Amino acid sequence: MAIGLLGKKLGMTHVYDEYGRRMAVTAVQAGPCTVVRTRTTDRDRYQAVQVGFEPMKESRLRKPQLGQFKKAGITPFRYVREFRIPARAERGEAGGPPGANGGEWKVGQQVTVELFNAYELVDVTGVSIGKGFQGGMKRWHWKGGPATHGSTSHRRPGSIGSTTTPGRVFRGHHLPGHMGNARVTVQNVRIVKIDLEHHLLLIEGAIPGPERQLVMVRKSIKRPGVIKKPQAFQTVVEEEQELSKTAKAIKAKPK
Repeated sequence: MAIGLLGKKLGMTHVYDEYGRRMAVTAVQAGPCTVVRTRTTDRDRYQAVQVGFEPMKESRLRKPQLGQFKKAGITPFRYVREFRIPARAERGEAGGPPGANGGEWKVGQQVTVELFNAYELVDVTGVSIGKGFQGGMKRWHWKGGPATHGSTSHRRPGSIGSTTTPGRVFRGHHLPGHMGNARVTVQNVRIVKIDLEHHLLLIEGAIPGPERQLVMVRKSIKRPGVIKKPQAFQTVVEEEQELSKTAKAIKAKPK
């Protein structure tokens, strides 16, 4: 897992890129976060960084929790999460701002949105909106039964049993049940804009969770360091035309 930031989802809006295309974005107040604790290979057998977000009063914490912050000599935080540092970063191969490589993070160090770059791909993790107990049509997108001709089975599950063999319902069968309120990660979403002054990230598209919900934004695991800048419309058309010419040439070849 790559190092990242904790933040709160503020809501959705839209912005325009440099070519005039409108993009739906989600505003996230990301950080500033503070390094609360570091994990080392010698002591903990793995390397990681714990960061805290949103300071809170000491009176709202239990004594064992408060003792951890006092031992580190920092202000208590409402949210604390741990980010593992990948093996290549431990060897000092990963690039980025100071503290991005293993062993360079220090307790009390501030982590801000400067960790990311504009148009960089990131992974966002949050808890999806809880929808309570839902039927199969909403939960699993069932087609449903006939709507007319005397049918009385429109949204029902129907028969779920089997014959003597196997004589049971297979595990994982799609049925009505609790929907939402689960940890969800959307991968390879793009940061459209970074506001350093207000600690804001504008992320393209939707991210999981309701407004004011805690989210984790970290560098993409599958496509680390990829910068996906917007392309001019003419460039996109030329690329599509080139692909069309290639496809036509392949079809024209005698078999």
